Amino acid sequence: MLKLGILGLGEGRSAISAALNSSAIELVTVCDLNEDLCKKRTAEFGLSNYTTNYSDMLNNPDIDIIAIYTPDKLHAQHIKMALQHNKHVVCTKPLIDNLEDGQELIDLVNKTGKKVFVGQSSRFFEPMIKQRKDYLNGEIGDIITVEAHYNADHRWFLEKPWALEKAFKWLYGGLSHPIDFLRWYMPDLSEVMGYGMISQNGIKAGLKNEDTMHFIFKTHSGKVARLSGCYTGPVQPQTRESEMSCIIRGTEGCSHADYMDLRYAITNKDGEEKIYTFDYKNKHYFRFEGKSHHAGEYQNYLEYFANCIKHNETPYPDIIEGIGTVSVLQAMEQTMATGLPVKIPNLLPKN
Repeated sequence: MLKLGILGLGEGRSAISAALNSSAIELVTVCDLNEDLCKKRTAEFGLSNYTTNYSDMLNNPDIDIIAIYTPDKLHAQHIKMALQHNKHVVCTKPLIDNLEDGQELIDLVNKTGKKVFVGQSSRFFEPMIKQRKDYLNGEIGDIITVEAHYNADHRWFLEKPWALEKAFKWLYGGLSHPIDFLRWYMPDLSEVMGYGMISQNGIKAGLKNEDTMHFIFKTHSGKVARLSGCYTGPVQPQTRESEMSCIIRGTEGCSHADYMDLRYAITNKDGEEKIYTFDYKNKHYFRFEGKSHHAGEYQNYLEYFANCIKHNETPYPDIIEGIGTVSVLQAMEQTMATGLPVKIPNLLPKN
């Protein structure tokens, strides 16, 4: 059983639940600079210890994996430190916030032989797992196009002072989920064109960056895809539209995975129409606070990562894919700023 240390106990809350419910991972300790939060989490989950010093985890020889859930601007430094201490790393998305840090991390991975895995939790939700399996089994043929969105009523974020800071961007915090779907099925995205705006609600609250965005992508082979995200207004009832969805249109079929609803539909290569629901998995995915913490998908990806380490396999998204996704997000940011199409390969780090 691989042993885990968790850094950052806000989002890390779901990772704590995931580790405690897994037979593949043993949670050794947790860490946060905020000692009150450490005490809150240890009391909530009945943990025996915590630390407010990251070095304590790094220097603990019993810990195999560091799971990082700190603010985006700290990811690169925290990943670097973990690799330097010969730890495997799982880090929440986006992997880094500055592409200039990418090559040093890639070099460290190559030097240490340790694995870095991006916690793109959306891939590890039941409908998306089923969609990927059907695609790989040839149920929809070759991909024609992919459509993805993440629309959510997050007006409550506007009441948080940090959400009104210049550093807070829904592009990275929200659209990093559906862009990962696009890159999963279309890894050769080459160009993006899109527009964004701050909604009336965002303007009234004092939001500094776009909360409403639409993009069109092109691949090297000439295929197209589209992506949308809207975050500060009402949304449709879930029976009508899931907050997050991925649609794959293929030469022989079409599939549609809905994230929050545990719902999946496919018209397969034989023309059969099937709809799946996974309500029996509700308690696995949504363990507390309704659907605001998705501990089940964290458990899925931690167990996947543990299995990759055990069998010395590359975990995906790996560091290259994670940095590539950041380069796509930066291209999306650039096209919103300029109003012009942006070539994505010019922003990719060296391999």
